Amino acid sequence: QVRLVESGGGSVQSGGSLRLSCAVSGYTSTYYCIGWFRQAPGKEREGVASIGRGSGKMYDDSVKGRFAISEDNEENTVDLQMNNLKPEDTAMYYCAAFPLYMGTCMHFWRRPVFLGDGDWGQGTQVTVSS
Repeated sequence: QVRLVESGGGSVQSGGSLRLSCAVSGYTSTYYCIGWFRQAPGKEREGVASIGRGSGKMYDDSVKGRFAISEDNEENTVDLQMNNLKPEDTAMYYCAAFPLYMGTCMHFWRRPVFLGDGDWGQGTQVTVSS
């Protein structure tokens, strides 16, 4: 059973930075695609960034060049560094782990995402003011 616990959310002004961290237990990175989703009020949950063995790092176009995902296999954490934040980045951010599909993160990035395909943390709020 995969367990995911997020931390690091908060409020920041436009142009600021935040770093989210996800403490992970119960999974083997060889078999999982792990990363971050976000969900704003009234909108679908959408993938932001993922990291998976064989898939490398992937980002939604809206965050490319601003966000960076990283993993620390000794600490069992997956972090999301968010720079140059914009008001439209305001959302609840969720850490998620999906089993690889044919060695890819295909299920992670499928739209709409099937929540039952993955394991989820409880979420952490990010608010960016203009």
